[in-house]
Amino acid sequence: MTDLRGLHQVTDVELSSAASTAANTEPVAPVFLAVFNAHVAYVCQTLRRLGVREADVEDVAHDVFLQVHLQLRQYDASRPLRPWLFAFAFRKASEHRRQARVRLEVVGAADEPPDPAPSALEQALRQEALQLGHRTLAEIEFNQRAVFVLHELDGCAMPEVAAVLEIPLNTAYSRLRLARAAFDKAVRRLRLQQGDS
Repeated sequence: MTDLRGLHQVTDVELSSAASTAANTEPVAPVFLAVFNAHVAYVCQTLRRLGVREADVEDVAHDVFLQVHLQLRQYDASRPLRPWLFAFAFRKASEHRRQARVRLEVVGAADEPPDPAPSALEQALRQEALQLGHRTLAEIEFNQRAVFVLHELDGCAMPEVAAVLEIPLNTAYSRLRLARAAFDKAVRRLRLQQGDS
């Protein structure tokens, strides 16, 4: 798994400046490394939110950054970087979902190393909340989930969401409304199930 410790944070302004310079004259490698280092955790979290299994997150993230590397010269430095990266993650997660349907998955296999937390109880509660969140997100239709994740979890404005996903603004709002309703319904249902067990 990618070691995320010690990654330096690069601002979008610094990346935009470097990307516009690289687009014209310089090799892309230094700019790409800065983008990768600053945003690999975000891309991995986005892939998890879009339903990519933990065991596949690293591989799909590498595919995302391969495409980012190939398209970096086309990056519009006047636009925010995270929604641009989300578009790549969305497409790769979508491709992965189509491939994943033919795979045999072993249910209940633990792919994650334990998360370092102050206490075992806090760790268990955090893990349970994350699993509930991911299970809830998994019940939302994929295109609705993409709008929900970008707007509700990543904080992107709806016009930006529509632009990134290449859909009409009214369609984006409709998908957000449906995703919110599906999320609320799934949360209520999963909480009831947990109360029964």
